[in-house]
Amino acid sequence: MSEVFEGYERQYREISAALSRKCAAASALDGEKKKQKLPEIQADVQESESLIRKMDLEARSMQPSVKAGLLAKLREYKSDLNNVKGEIKRLSAPNAQQATREELLESGMSDTLTASSDQRGRLMMTSERLNQSSDRIRESQRTVFETEEIGVSILQDLHNQRQSLLHAHTTLHGVDDYIGKSKKILASMSKRMDRNKWIVGGIIATLVLAILFILYFKFA
Repeated sequence: MSEVFEGYERQYREISAALSRKCAAASALDGEKKKQKLPEIQADVQESESLIRKMDLEARSMQPSVKAGLLAKLREYKSDLNNVKGEIKRLSAPNAQQATREELLESGMSDTLTASSDQRGRLMMTSERLNQSSDRIRESQRTVFETEEIGVSILQDLHNQRQSLLHAHTTLHGVDDYIGKSKKILASMSKRMDRNKWIVGGIIATLVLAILFILYFKFA
């Protein structure tokens, strides 16, 4: 319960107690003295009604669990105030039967207004719950959208990584081809070098034989 509501309630109880005392005192008076007392009592009634309205506004701004108890308490305060109003009508009316009839009519109207207020309060609570449910649904939808966006982003990243891996695989395959070609070229060069060695060896051997042959005929 808020401090504002407690302050209004404290003021109402003080005025309500004073009203009860003033009504009891006025009922013991006659004639002009009673009439002089009535404006003061009616002023307190108006102040009580103002405090009840303020408490009602404050109660409806609270959480539903707290609001229900406060509204029930306010209904009791309104009923007590209606009883005081009926007593004031009896005091101010010259005809007791007329006062009683007016009190019954006012009591019926009060019950109708109280029921209407209760229905309005239930409708407001239902509307508030629906609004809360709508907020939760919107929050769930927002979460789903965010999750979907994250999923799309992850899939896009995976696609990009796949493309990178395919490109790397293609590059490695090209490197393998170059390495194979290089091996073939080196093998061919090695064969040529071996063949050149044999040719050079044959030439050297031929030259050596020719020199030996020349020397043999020269010194023979």
